[in-house]
Amino acid sequence: MINPLEILSNEHRTIERGLRALGGLCVRLEQGEKVPPEVLAQLLDFIRTFADRFHHAKEEALLFPALEEHGVPRVGGPIGVMLCEHETARQLVAELARAVEAYSQGEAQVIQSLIETTRHYLDLLSAHIHKEDNVLFPIAKGVLTVSALASLREGFAQVEAELGATQREKYEQIAAELETTWSVPSAKR
Repeated sequence: MINPLEILSNEHRTIERGLRALGGLCVRLEQGEKVPPEVLAQLLDFIRTFADRFHHAKEEALLFPALEEHGVPRVGGPIGVMLCEHETARQLVAELARAVEAYSQGEAQVIQSLIETTRHYLDLLSAHIHKEDNVLFPIAKGVLTVSALASLREGFAQVEAELGATQREKYEQIAAELETTWSVPSAKR
């Protein structure tokens, strides 16, 4: 049976695919190209649903409390940092949503704001994923018991069931298609 930390790590790989697509769209906007508003809306849906409601929700409701129960502090520790970054990401996504809506309405003056907010979000999430993969998850591997991991796995299955049995596959496919279509090899993230 798959380790719940591997589940989260695998979800990071899916999120990174979406981030590469978003980075490619940002490069196109910087080069003065018109980007289809519906693609930006699809990426927003991916971020809100897969990255936040699917992935971050598991961390916040299940992983972080389990870590706290096993002695990892919230305040002054990695959990507090991750929670703060989740909140910052949500604020940036709200800004992105406003900018995408304005862009969809043909407001050209919003493009610079859209680019800047996208870059900030890409930088934040890339660094956030790196911290979780290389700091938080190794800590979790060291402190979580077999029983705690089994409880996490059950909780993760419940979160996935609540969102719908096919949601993981749907969003993994969306991320793959967006990455294939929109990522730019030289896109800075």
